[in-house]
Amino acid sequence: MRDRPASSKPTIRDVAARAGVSIATVSRVLNGRAPITPQTAAKVQAAVEALGFRANRTGRELRAGTSRTVGVLVPSLDNPVFAESVAGIQEAAREAGWSVLIASSGYEADRESEAVESLLSHRIGGLLLTVADADHSPTLDALDGEGVLYVLVYNQPVRTDRATATIDNVAAGRDATRALIAAGHRRLAMVAGRFAASDRSKQRYRGFAEALAEARLDEVALIEAGFDMTEFDAATRRLLTGPERPTGLFCSTDLLALRIMALLREAGIGVPAAVGIVGFDGIGVGRLMAPSLATIVQPSREMGRRAFLHLLARLDGAAPERILLPYEFRPGGSLA
Repeated sequence: MRDRPASSKPTIRDVAARAGVSIATVSRVLNGRAPITPQTAAKVQAAVEALGFRANRTGRELRAGTSRTVGVLVPSLDNPVFAESVAGIQEAAREAGWSVLIASSGYEADRESEAVESLLSHRIGGLLLTVADADHSPTLDALDGEGVLYVLVYNQPVRTDRATATIDNVAAGRDATRALIAAGHRRLAMVAGRFAASDRSKQRYRGFAEALAEARLDEVALIEAGFDMTEFDAATRRLLTGPERPTGLFCSTDLLALRIMALLREAGIGVPAAVGIVGFDGIGVGRLMAPSLATIVQPSREMGRRAFLHLLARLDGAAPERILLPYEFRPGGSLA
């Protein structure tokens, strides 16, 4: 027996209210445009049947599900580390008979929701995401509320209900700093990508601070830099090239480290003779520099593969997992 009189035509808003989900979720279930959990889809279908809601699709179409396309959101494809993870996703997807649709946020948290909505509009079968802050993300909150399945890549959330494939960024930041200390540096500073744009940067800084405390050293400076910046501001230049400059620098990405090396070279300051530098990511171009860049190497390609495979498992009903992959420290001339 239906809940509404025959003369009153139910709307999609009525379906959403009865199912306890958003209108957007109902729309996605009806149109097969998102990787909705079976439980959420069942609630929507039950509400549709109870209210007698009539959509412009047959029952077969409503149950047809989504396409074999995975949506991928990364901060930027200009950074080779993200391009490498996408390559890993593409390899695994091709083996499974899936295609890949890619979007980028430009390291802007406000653009994440817009990019995700665009991906969802293409009937994707799942999402692989790198967001600014995995523990406090309106985008992820919305996906969770709507039952959309995803796996994070690179993000290392504290909360355990968000699936991820990453490394231990805190431990890696600690090891990078220990390498500087082991090389004899006692005046250490860190150049980090802006914390608001990257929770990984904040976690690497935590490792940096822990290693300093362990060695009973004081932090000389923390410089937060934009990921897309081409020049450092005057205060940063003064710090890095002045008489009180640190002798050791830990940079939260290899690209930041390479920019620092260029700045010091322009100022006639030797690396590593005057300043030792350690980066983070392990991008290939770091090995081609003179001196070569000492860095923490992330298994980015494998990270992408594992994230995709875990997404397939989640679509089959598996619980979210925290997949921590091994990293390694790669020595280089920038530290020697």
